[in-house]
Amino acid sequence: MQYLHTMIRVTDLDASLRFYCDGLGLVETRRYDNDRGRFTLVFLAAPDDLSNVQQHKAPLLELTYNWDPEDYTGGRKFGHLAYRVNDIYGLCDHLQTLGVTINRPPRDGHMAFVRSPDGISVELLQAGDALPPAEPWISMANTGTW
Repeated sequence: MQYLHTMIRVTDLDASLRFYCDGLGLVETRRYDNDRGRFTLVFLAAPDDLSNVQQHKAPLLELTYNWDPEDYTGGRKFGHLAYRVNDIYGLCDHLQTLGVTINRPPRDGHMAFVRSPDGISVELLQAGDALPPAEPWISMANTGTW
């Protein structure tokens, strides 16, 4: 068995790409527009997974954008995506500059949670050992749910 991808439906493709690519640093590996089915699929990979993606077409995050407006509920039922990051403090700071709320700040230097524009929880985990606790993260309260 091999893990291939996770698919999530998005309501605003541009906002989602800004979050996942500009914010989290994922890389678009391919895109498929289906005029007949009226949808677009965008496949994203973490930079450190690109060689696996080229060889195995996995692991990927698939964003599904249906061209006709639709209400999606239950994003919280999905659970969360998780990514190992090289500098959790730097990434959280970068995401904040893009207007992303840090729902669970990395007070422990190891773990944080944010949400995509569609309410999907994304867990960020520090690679290697936890970073030493630092401000402003130590004093930052949780915001919303994750």
